[in-house]
Amino acid sequence: MSRFAGKTALVTGGRSGIGRACAKALANGGARVFTAQRGAEPEFEGIEADFMDPAVPAMIISNIIAKAGSLDILVNNAGLMREGIVLEMDEADWAATMQVNLTAPYLLTKAALPHLIKTGGSIVNIGSIEGLGSNPRHPAYCASKAGLHGLTRAIAVDHGPEGVRCNAVAPGWIDTNLNVDFIESLGDPAAFREQIGGIHPVGRTGKTEEVGALVAWLCSEEAGFVTGQIWTVDGGRMAQLSLP
Repeated sequence: MSRFAGKTALVTGGRSGIGRACAKALANGGARVFTAQRGAEPEFEGIEADFMDPAVPAMIISNIIAKAGSLDILVNNAGLMREGIVLEMDEADWAATMQVNLTAPYLLTKAALPHLIKTGGSIVNIGSIEGLGSNPRHPAYCASKAGLHGLTRAIAVDHGPEGVRCNAVAPGWIDTNLNVDFIESLGDPAAFREQIGGIHPVGRTGKTEEVGALVAWLCSEEAGFVTGQIWTVDGGRMAQLSLP
């Protein structure tokens, strides 16, 4: 498949989980893929990056332009989660969550936009169903993802006339290595899988490849009339009401 032939993509947090699935889907479509994250990334063209540093996003984009000459696709995937209710959470944890989950995508988009305008490019932000609802003890994470959803709409409105599309994907429970390891650490992993599957109308949790496939479609010309939308990928979880 060559729908991204000749195109250059950046996926942040592309070494594992959803980010890796996005990078693979874009590369399988013919894109030249750069990833940016802590540590080395051997499969794609990795850039070591600490998104706590506000100077890093512009450095990443400059690096890619120096090597590839252009940028067509930006996938803002890198993120972190710090748990604790508002009364427990200190300001450092709040600030770190906002910096990585919201400010870094803003700064990456700001640095990338002049290049994306030239190529008629696409941005996909990886939000969360927790930008639409909340699990317990996640105030900072929920606020950051809701903000990322709002930023998505604003970018779509402001830069659509310049040929740039921007969408977000809001995954639910996805079988990343982190989630799989968590399940396996429990006393009865099979019982937990049955329980977590029961809150999804499709009867199971999601695969990283399913998120990557949607991201790739949103970046493609097939989605040329799609922008400013939040695409929920949760097996119907948010649509299902609890029993009375």
